Amino acid sequence: MIDPNVLPVRPASLAELQQLIGKEIGPTDWHEVTQERVDAFAEVTGDQQWIHVDPERAAASPLGGTIAHGLYSLALGPAFSYTLLALDGFAHGLNYGYDKVRFPAPLPVGSRIRMRLTLLAADPVPGGIQLRAQHVVEREGGEKPIVVAESLARVVERGD
Repeated sequence: MIDPNVLPVRPASLAELQQLIGKEIGPTDWHEVTQERVDAFAEVTGDQQWIHVDPERAAASPLGGTIAHGLYSLALGPAFSYTLLALDGFAHGLNYGYDKVRFPAPLPVGSRIRMRLTLLAADPVPGGIQLRAQHVVEREGGEKPIVVAESLARVVERGD
């Protein structure tokens, strides 16, 4: 029996993945959202919108300061996921995309965030197994999540 409380959870078969369906895994450790990290994300993506990178101008906005890009939070999903669910019992896995993504609340710079994962489905598909998981990223002290997303991944069982 797979224990969703021992992190990372390490399933190694379709049956073990299916045991995890509906169980919340996590949360991860806290991640510090700094202006340096947001600026680096802005540089890499080319999204230099002032609400993200101009603390002086953003301080005068209704938000009271800079906020992280919604995609910054979403982009942390894979790294957060690896700390919660290790798929090293499989031959390989890959990110297959997202079906639903929402950013219910802004993420002020200087916040701390973490993620919880709930496996929603593990279904056989040609060549492997497709996983559907809900990612909920929360901000410390926040009333609403920062991100709610449904991710898709594909894994291939070992042929040992």
